[in-house]
Amino acid sequence: MPDDKFDYRKTTTTFASSESLVRYDTNDYSVPVSSAHHQATIKASVSFIEVYRQDKLIAMHRRCWDRERQIFEPMHYLELLKRKPGALDHARPLEDWQLPLCFNTYRRCLEAHRDNGTKEYIQVLLLLNKYSVTQISRAINKALNYRIYFYDAILQFLLTTEDYAFTTFSLAGREHLRGVVVNTTNVSAYSSLMQGGCHVKQA
Repeated sequence: MPDDKFDYRKTTTTFASSESLVRYDTNDYSVPVSSAHHQATIKASVSFIEVYRQDKLIAMHRRCWDRERQIFEPMHYLELLKRKPGALDHARPLEDWQLPLCFNTYRRCLEAHRDNGTKEYIQVLLLLNKYSVTQISRAINKALNYRIYFYDAILQFLLTTEDYAFTTFSLAGREHLRGVVVNTTNVSAYSSLMQGGCHVKQA
């Protein structure tokens, strides 16, 4: 018998629309905006809709059993905000986006204190591509406590919480460096620089 497991999901091929939606069984499901106008494969189970592009999973939604509904994942539309900042308040996929209250509070502070506050807030949202909502919420609350209102502050607070195990130098793959010996600096050697003060050569 073959080793492959039977795939019980129903599979169909379609194209993502200009609105980054794919249709399955009368309903539309969002995909990342980078996949708009591209071919996609839908695999549908009783509970989930999975969307693939060139064998890579790009979206997953709970299956909707209503008819003529649009199911959005706001994260799929974040990249759109880079090109169209106005979509932040008017794009339908973002209308019901439930984020912690500190996000909206920080947006108001940015817009009150920065000329480009809305764009900086969008930069904060784009950090969700790398960090979790919880991580960014902590950074925002820290910035609010210190009354610091700019994007770079949020980024800095996030960087200081990263796992240093991933940034520590490792000898893995560098076995030739194991024999290198670095002598300990004798700090007292610098005391000679302090003797006699500063001498200025006369012209």
